[in-house]
Amino acid sequence: MKIYNRYFRRNYEAIETYEAGIELQGDEVKSVLEGRIKLEGSYIKNIDNQVFLTKAVIYKYKYSSNKNYDEQRPRRLLLKKREIIRIKTKLQSSRGLTVIPLSCYNKGRYIKLEIALARGRTDIEKRKLDKKRKLQRIAEKELKEHLKNQ
Repeated sequence: MKIYNRYFRRNYEAIETYEAGIELQGDEVKSVLEGRIKLEGSYIKNIDNQVFLTKAVIYKYKYSSNKNYDEQRPRRLLLKKREIIRIKTKLQSSRGLTVIPLSCYNKGRYIKLEIALARGRTDIEKRKLDKKRKLQRIAEKELKEHLKNQ
């Protein structure tokens, strides 16, 4: 099971990536293992030397009896202290950087979140990237068609 943040590659440029554990409740674990998590629009916030995943949606487990379940509650990320300090200092030292989740996956019995220190792309950069991908897709299609006709 691996869930990607689909909008990350277009809107951001990854500078550094980290692997973090995520602190979940029992029903949330089952829901994430079913793939019922949405990372689009979420980000990482640093509060009192702890790192939290905010605005990520983990949908309610279908067999859960919890009636007061909050799908978007902040969830603590489990990182080493030196990683938290490194992220915090890089965010303070350079403007325009943010921490965004890339993907969520399970590693053995643990659920991990891949996060990236990222820089936001401008509209011009996004258009150039889209054009480059489109040209590459056309070239691959022509090559495939050429090989098919031989």
